[in-house]
Amino acid sequence: MAKIIRKARSIAKPAKPLKKVAKKAVAKAKLKKTPKKTSKPKPSKPKPSKPRPWTAAEVYEAFSRFRKANPEPKGELEHLNPYTLLVAVVLSAQATDAGVNKATRALFAVADTPEKMLDLGEEKVRDYIKTIGLYRNKAKNVIALSEKLIAQFGSQVPRTRAEIESLPGAGRKTANVVLNMAFGEHTMAVDTHVFRVGNRTGLAPGNTPLEVELGLEKAIPSEFMLHAHHWLILHGRYTCLARGPRCEVCLINDLCRWPEKTV
Repeated sequence: MAKIIRKARSIAKPAKPLKKVAKKAVAKAKLKKTPKKTSKPKPSKPKPSKPRPWTAAEVYEAFSRFRKANPEPKGELEHLNPYTLLVAVVLSAQATDAGVNKATRALFAVADTPEKMLDLGEEKVRDYIKTIGLYRNKAKNVIALSEKLIAQFGSQVPRTRAEIESLPGAGRKTANVVLNMAFGEHTMAVDTHVFRVGNRTGLAPGNTPLEVELGLEKAIPSEFMLHAHHWLILHGRYTCLARGPRCEVCLINDLCRWPEKTV
């Protein structure tokens, strides 16, 4: 007798509850209908307008006032000759003039030439200047520049910017100070004070010390250039302070372009 083979019934998967299916369909419909929220563009801040450049007449007036108030300004670094001036400027990097003077008075009393500085030696130089920041590296530079002055320049401070900049520890600012103060050149040494005054007043705005230097040299009449960097340094050091500038006593407050001045 033939066997009767019955096909096994396939087990049907349980249907999803209608409520869940309906909820999903409604949610999908809402997503399609609801537009995506787009963030509103933030209103762009108006760019600050560039200050009006100084006119030649205004520049002349400003430096005429500086000259009238202080006809013969002097640098505040104490020195005895071009060599000690060079050493003082090298030591003044990231240090105050007062701090350098305190250390160099005794140093220059015993070593005011390259030969005497070499005889003193690096260790003793360190002892004299240890109150100045970075004194170890600066003592090394003082000895090295003294050696180079003897070997290449006949123990004399050279009179060109490139030659001064070739000395250990000396840069463009050092060269400009020495050329101006020792040799009467019309150079513009830009330190933090001059950089601030040039930018804040709008007299010579720039992103780098070199930009400010070139801007000032272009703007300032030749008759003022011998003392110009001293006037600007002193103005930045005692009047146009980094914090709390003393606008009420500023000689050039009516010419200054600083939008936040208090007068």
